[in-house]
Amino acid sequence: MKIEQYKENVDRIELDGQTIYLVGTAHVSQSSIELAENTIREINPDSVAIELCASRLNSLKNPDRWKNMDILSVIKDGKSYVLMAQLMLSGFQKKLGDKLKVKPGAEMMKALEVAEEMDREIILADREIRITLKRTWNGLGIWGTTKLVTGMIFGLFGNHEIDEEEIERMKQVDALEELMSEFSKSFPGVRSSLIDERDQYLAAKIRSGSGSTTVAVVGAGHVPGIKNWIDKDIDLANLEIIPERQPVSRLISWGIPSAVIALIVYTTIAAGLTQGIKMAEAWFWVNATFGALGSLLAGAHVLTIITAFLVSPFTSLNPLIAGGWVAGLVEALIRKPRVSDLETIAEDVGTLKGFWTNRVSKILLVIALTNLFGSIGTFIGIGKLSTML
Repeated sequence: MKIEQYKENVDRIELDGQTIYLVGTAHVSQSSIELAENTIREINPDSVAIELCASRLNSLKNPDRWKNMDILSVIKDGKSYVLMAQLMLSGFQKKLGDKLKVKPGAEMMKALEVAEEMDREIILADREIRITLKRTWNGLGIWGTTKLVTGMIFGLFGNHEIDEEEIERMKQVDALEELMSEFSKSFPGVRSSLIDERDQYLAAKIRSGSGSTTVAVVGAGHVPGIKNWIDKDIDLANLEIIPERQPVSRLISWGIPSAVIALIVYTTIAAGLTQGIKMAEAWFWVNATFGALGSLLAGAHVLTIITAFLVSPFTSLNPLIAGGWVAGLVEALIRKPRVSDLETIAEDVGTLKGFWTNRVSKILLVIALTNLFGSIGTFIGIGKLSTML
């Protein structure tokens, strides 16, 4: 294998009779659009690979897809956090795109357009986003999920301004590698599924192009990983498997409620019914208060807050259902999303005020904050019970 720089942000890879031109782009950058188009026209390749999956391509072609969203189904299927992450990313990218007058993913769409114009093979080289997100959540564990959700929520309060010069700097490999290194320290599970695995997947798909020449248009952050994996054997089927939750996570999920119930039963037997009832009451009030507090901070309807208060002590003892899901369903039934909420969701999640006022994002916030504070209540409740032994 031979790798050399073809021009700035474009590497040429010679591998087993195949020549691959790897174009590293920023996802919101006018110069990246021009780079993608010019490279494809210059090289005139047999195939063009782009960092998109079928779902993401459909999302770019249909920006109004949110209008058809069924929020109740999202909650019932346990996909609220995934949707929240997608919406926040979409809102952030749209805000950047509006500022720089470039739509997110425009360089990928331009590469697709040019490839279709030249009648070249098109390779959707990225793994399906739903598989990636499911592998991400399943790999985080309880602590990682709590930490990531907390960061997502409090990230709403940030107002980091990014100009075009900063985006262009991010296209440099060293800067991106430094960023990814810091990211992986906080969320190693996220890095593995969002970046490392996709580097492998992208490399394998890029190599699958027919003919002798391929131009691959990918985010600059994936370039080092793709170059590392491009000459290796990769099992794509293994990367598409959605793994079960980690045994430790399942043990904790069931272990905590089992321990609480056992503690109350033991106390009732050893110290009498009165003491057992006191412990049960303490558990109820601590969990109920924190669950309701989460809904209150999300600006939920008063009936949703009452629901969170009533269900949190019991859902904290059932790993199969979360208090936030119940509260979210109640909020969705009371304050049903309007057509305008679905039409403006991508714009609204780009601002703190919009996130709180749009009924769809508010429902997601109710779910997240009720679960977050419910988890805090669970650990405080355990501490409270231990003092009553």
